[in-house]
Amino acid sequence: MKKIILIIVISFCSLNIAFSQSMSIETKIREFARNEYPNDYSMQQYIYKKQLSAYNYMLNVTDMEVKAFSIREYPDDYSMQKYVYSKQLSAKRYAKTFEDPEIEEFARREYPNDHSMQKYIYDKQLAAKKYMQTVKDKEVKFFARREYYKDYSMQKYIYNKQLSAKNYMRYVPSSAAKSKAIKEYPNDYSMQKYIYDKLVY
Repeated sequence: MKKIILIIVISFCSLNIAFSQSMSIETKIREFARNEYPNDYSMQQYIYKKQLSAYNYMLNVTDMEVKAFSIREYPDDYSMQKYVYSKQLSAKRYAKTFEDPEIEEFARREYPNDHSMQKYIYDKQLAAKKYMQTVKDKEVKFFARREYYKDYSMQKYIYNKQLSAKNYMRYVPSSAAKSKAIKEYPNDYSMQKYIYDKLVY
């Protein structure tokens, strides 16, 4: 008999705790909605329903790593937690299709806990790596690679900047300014252009 009473008491306490948590969440969400739209009851109701729906969604998600990341990003905004969770989970799944180990390692090192940013960095780096495989000026390519050996996106940026400056310096007339610029930076066309323009203009 005592055992049955104990089970009933524990069940009742559990229900009370669950009810109390439910009420505190509803109160918290109503407060959030009021803070978002203090003078607009209609929008408060909209935000309340949206936040409550997102809260319930987040209760049932299965990837605990991504869930923890989402909560950490937006601890008080369930709607944003849901958005971040979906975005991160999609990017985490996308990462299974990565085919370039070098770039994958670079992306994970840059953003070890952010799958969405890993995806962004991976795609950007891969596109830049393919671009750098097609460039024609070996001298400028070597310069760009030496500056940013592991970062193809920066290689692409440096390559284009240097090539533009190299072409510019090729066509400026011979002068003391041009000679000084080349002497100061014999291998850096971008700096040659900067020095030349500074002296001439």
